[in-house]
Amino acid sequence: MRTRQRHARGKRFIDYPRRGRSGVRRWLPSWRQSLSMFVLCLGALAGLFAWVYASVDIPDENAAAVQEANTYYWADGSQMVSIGKVNRNIVRLSDVPESVQHAVIAAENESFYSDRGVSPKGIFRALVSTVQGQETQGGSTITQQYVKNTYLSQEQTVTRKAKEFIISLKVDRTKSKREVLQGYLNTSWFGRGAYGIDAAAQAYYGIPAKKLDPSQGAMLASLLKGAELYDPSTSSGNHQRAEERWKWILDRQVKAGLMSKEEREKYRTFPEPHKQSLATSLGGQTGYLVDVANKYIKAHSMLTDQDLAHGGYKIHTTFDKTRVRQLTTSVQGVLDENIDPKKRSADEDVQVGAASVRPSDGAVLALYGGPDATKHFTNNADTSGVPVGSAFKPFVLAAALQHGTETKNGERQDIQPDSFYGDDGQLQNPSEKAQPDDSHPSLRQALVKGGNATYVRLGKEVGTDKVRDTAIRSGLLKSSMAPLDDSFSVGTSTPSTIRMAGAYGTFADEGMQNDPYSVTKLLKDGQSVGGFESRAKARRALPKAVAQDVSDALGGAGRTGDQDRLKSAWYVGYSKEVSTAVTMFRMKPEDGKLLPMSDVGGDTSQRGNGFPERIWADYTAATRSAS
Repeated sequence: MRTRQRHARGKRFIDYPRRGRSGVRRWLPSWRQSLSMFVLCLGALAGLFAWVYASVDIPDENAAAVQEANTYYWADGSQMVSIGKVNRNIVRLSDVPESVQHAVIAAENESFYSDRGVSPKGIFRALVSTVQGQETQGGSTITQQYVKNTYLSQEQTVTRKAKEFIISLKVDRTKSKREVLQGYLNTSWFGRGAYGIDAAAQAYYGIPAKKLDPSQGAMLASLLKGAELYDPSTSSGNHQRAEERWKWILDRQVKAGLMSKEEREKYRTFPEPHKQSLATSLGGQTGYLVDVANKYIKAHSMLTDQDLAHGGYKIHTTFDKTRVRQLTTSVQGVLDENIDPKKRSADEDVQVGAASVRPSDGAVLALYGGPDATKHFTNNADTSGVPVGSAFKPFVLAAALQHGTETKNGERQDIQPDSFYGDDGQLQNPSEKAQPDDSHPSLRQALVKGGNATYVRLGKEVGTDKVRDTAIRSGLLKSSMAPLDDSFSVGTSTPSTIRMAGAYGTFADEGMQNDPYSVTKLLKDGQSVGGFESRAKARRALPKAVAQDVSDALGGAGRTGDQDRLKSAWYVGYSKEVSTAVTMFRMKPEDGKLLPMSDVGGDTSQRGNGFPERIWADYTAATRSAS
């Protein structure tokens, strides 16, 4: 009895190494021991997983994951430029064609709508590769990739992979599959600086995501495997890989039941993307266009520079792509042909500004702000500081026709475009006894052929305050008006080309004035901001008869002339469809002082006055033929 008790007291709780066994069998655990250890380890892992699952919360989204660019669009709806630290335009899933969604699912995660958001096999392969220091393996689900893009860093570590797994499980429970797919499409990298499907559609095909066809969608889906290896424009090898994967994705959609065989047969030709992505810089005229649009937004809404810097705005503009390009071509053509600073010092620091405005509503159709917005920072199309010269005279005539002139006895008399100053110094209308001549030019003649003295006197008799008010009502800004001295009526004021084109548009539109505008729609998260769709109605600035008389006297154009002693040259021409103003001047870059225009281009007789007209004529002829 005592012996059994001693044996009982001496028995080990775990009989290992196993007694009563010899050799290798003594060291091999029994099946009961093995099962017990397995259950124990499994329980420990389950407990650890439960603890980790409970302790890891879904973090806040990365700043980069929600950061968007501001995207600017031409008047035809095509993208002009996308500006921001991240080139991304967040879109709703409903704005992505189902065929594109299917292409992405077939390429990346065929079981997306049925899985729990994770791929244990894929995670295991990635963890083994990471531990072994090998290249990271794929296999992540769309949910896992969305979690990595949205909540985590891109570092390849065991800790990050573990977090990705846990968070993906939680995201799958808290978000719908459509929310996850939308987030994935908006955060994925497609190359060419494009984050998200909409930016990718613009970068590769120049269209928004909602206009992608199934073939284009499959090509973009191939980029998710690695844009640096599948952008077909980069190399022949990339092109071959991209085409093979494009075919595979289309075929896989058929296999997965996401596309019919009949639909698949429609896409046998590879959808070649643009060779280069769309410009995302502010070079050329783009920076000037963006500058004008931003100024208009801030002037007509509560938005500030800081608000715009946050990104995510879609800005639809009035700018006509063809007109902007042609205006640039016309300006550069005249400058290249006539201006040579290397040969003539008088050609140094020559600058041009130009703008086109639609008279019927004030839309800014085109502008030329300088040679390159990233090198020449002043927007010559939208700045004051260049005297307008004789191109201001039509406003003097309009004021005179509307208000009459003051006679010596203090009364006011009506005048007409053919009135002229007689030998007695009084304005008179043509008659059988007296007609205007070279010594006594009519107001019409003095308008287009110099006649500064005539208009200085006319401005005084009308009243320079009335002239100024007429110019402002026609569309010039009060801040650009010069002091009301004797020279005011011959153009000492300094309006911008945009405002001059718009004010002449008032003559073209029979006295109805529209403020120039450059933004037709501003969207944020799909919602309209600022109410830019509705603008002020046209205002009656001049009596219809007055506007018609001025237009008739002008013949559709106003210019600076030989009598101008100002340091600028202007030409403003218009029709019912478009009003365009062009100015040329010389300005020292270091201090902004205007320099003489004499001998610019070697043309001492015209002092450079002819070049704005040449630019206007070339531009007008080209745009007319294009339309």
